[in-house]
Amino acid sequence: MATYIDRPIVRSSIKAWGQMVLLLSILFAFSAHAADEETSGIAAALGVETTEGIDTTEESVSNDNSATSENEILTGEITEPDSSLPTPAPPPVISGESTNNAQIETTPTPQKDNDIRQRISSIFSEIEGLQAVNISVTQGVVTLTGETANEKKAQQAINLTNRITDVVTVEDRINRTLDVQENVSTVYQGLKAQVTNLVKALPLLLVGVVIFALVAWFGSWLSNRKKMWQRLTPNPFVAELLSQTVKVIFIIFGLILGLSLIGAETILGTLLGGAGVIGIAVGFAVKDTIENYIASLMMSIRQPFRARDHIVINEQEGIVVRLTSRATILMTLDGNQLRIPNSEVFKGTILNYTKNPERRFTFELGVDANDDPLAAIKVGLDAIHTLTFVLDEPKAIAVITNVGDSNIVLEFQIWVDQSETDFAKARSIAIRETKHALENEGFSLPEPIYRLRFNNKLEKAFEHIRGSADNTRSDLTVTPTMPESAENNQNNDNQLDDQDKKQAKARAKTILQGHNADDVLDARPDDKLMEKVEQEIAQSSDETDLLNNNSPQE
Repeated sequence: MATYIDRPIVRSSIKAWGQMVLLLSILFAFSAHAADEETSGIAAALGVETTEGIDTTEESVSNDNSATSENEILTGEITEPDSSLPTPAPPPVISGESTNNAQIETTPTPQKDNDIRQRISSIFSEIEGLQAVNISVTQGVVTLTGETANEKKAQQAINLTNRITDVVTVEDRINRTLDVQENVSTVYQGLKAQVTNLVKALPLLLVGVVIFALVAWFGSWLSNRKKMWQRLTPNPFVAELLSQTVKVIFIIFGLILGLSLIGAETILGTLLGGAGVIGIAVGFAVKDTIENYIASLMMSIRQPFRARDHIVINEQEGIVVRLTSRATILMTLDGNQLRIPNSEVFKGTILNYTKNPERRFTFELGVDANDDPLAAIKVGLDAIHTLTFVLDEPKAIAVITNVGDSNIVLEFQIWVDQSETDFAKARSIAIRETKHALENEGFSLPEPIYRLRFNNKLEKAFEHIRGSADNTRSDLTVTPTMPESAENNQNNDNQLDDQDKKQAKARAKTILQGHNADDVLDARPDDKLMEKVEQEIAQSSDETDLLNNNSPQE
């Protein structure tokens, strides 16, 4: 037999089979080790802790399974696993920061304490910043002493210790040194690693930036096609809003593509979350601006007025020049530019005089209480109807509004076409003509009368002063207590008033026959104000005019 084995062929065959068995053993050992590492990595990612210590039953089952698997491979036969063998129970999940929640054994051994200490020491030796932590274990209670650079490292040591099986609890006696050099070194190493990763990702980042720029450029180009958006909607403000919305959508889409390319989708979620919080804060800060913007959108759709309309907005009167995305611009009647925020215009009261050109004005005149008020009304209306700017329909009327102590108050209501007539001038001319007509027909327009009573000595003194004046008239009229003297003085005053009225009429007739007198009696609108309005409308502005004659008006 010895001679047969010593042959070269037999020795080479045995050597080959031995090498094959050795190679298979190495391969199976490497596979088992890789599987353990993969399982540990998955468990760590999912937050499930694995245990190092396995009881004797589990080891025997594992050895039996390994032996069976090896025999099956060598013999080429595969057998079904024995279901009668006990299945190892899953390891308990350890939670908590400073106390292990696993069940405590009744009979701990010094060997286990030593194993726990060695295992923790080997783990700490591989982690930067935990080498200076000392471990002592007694009855499963782990006491950590020594030093760490900061609280983060100390908490890491406690959490790692809690993950070891058979640890009852952890006593934290670690001293946080807060050493500047160690903390700065840790931060420096982290920044250095991030910079290294950034340099490696620069080509991919460049491609992402190019894609984002291309998509954003296309969105901007599409947004600038103003004619296309104006064909889609006749409202200029809505067309601008659509174009800007499309531009923003393309920018966001390009950002998503760029971040997806470099694998940073989580950054997008963070950005959107931060943008939401910032948006709320900015929304409260620019509440008035947003309110103006929404009001502009609504007004551009509703079109409450047109350019050149004469309107009053919250007691602010003027002629409309343009409506922008922020304010309504008016030209006041004294030629100044007035800007009213659209939020106030949208919520305010708008009085449009141009919408209905027929406008009524009123004025009051008082006649003597002894005169017939209806006769005075007829005289006044006859004079008013002679004016060219007064409309026949609606018809001018007059009513009695009040009976005072010394007069009867009449109110005249007159209609004019304000598109062809200046409202203020027409009212002024109508008051003048009515007053003159009443006076010419003998109606007096009395003023309030005050009667003063004096004693006899003062009356004689005033009469003496009045008699000594040389062809002068005193402004003070003395009313004697005697009835005959009062009647004589009243007749004298009436004669003086008639002379004054005649002199005033003659003086007015002379003045009105002079040069440029027609301008005073001209009730047509002032062309200068409308010229300024047309100049303001014709001026080019960066702000889009939202008033459009093609849009429906409410």
